[in-house]
Amino acid sequence: MPFDVEALLRLWTEPLADDATAQGAFRALYTDPVTVNGRTLTVADLVTRARAVQGTFEQVERRVVAVVEDGDRLAVAFRMGGRQVGPLQTAAGPLPPTGRHLELRVIDVLTLTGGRISEIVMVADELGALAALDAVRLVPAS
Repeated sequence: MPFDVEALLRLWTEPLADDATAQGAFRALYTDPVTVNGRTLTVADLVTRARAVQGTFEQVERRVVAVVEDGDRLAVAFRMGGRQVGPLQTAAGPLPPTGRHLELRVIDVLTLTGGRISEIVMVADELGALAALDAVRLVPAS
């Protein structure tokens, strides 16, 4: 049975119920704990992160670009964005709300254990998103 990528993205983009219900929904798709970019996170941590993502965007949009499966590994490339009404945590520091459209291009490489996500290597094009909002300025090469 193929992994339900749409259900996965809904967890991150659609409003979550109370903590117990939200954690149950995450446990259906994730092991507890799960490793994200080498860091161990609990399902409660994931719910907190999902709420932060949901608070960043108004009328969040998502579009799956590609899904590649290979045994217990699944790569998902997608775009997620909307009007930025909340802060966005980035590697360059937090981006305060801009009120402008913000789109992130993301690739997640998921390792599945027993049909649930046990490890994630995630890469997001934060620089492209920040540059599009004039939050960073790219200097031409000399």
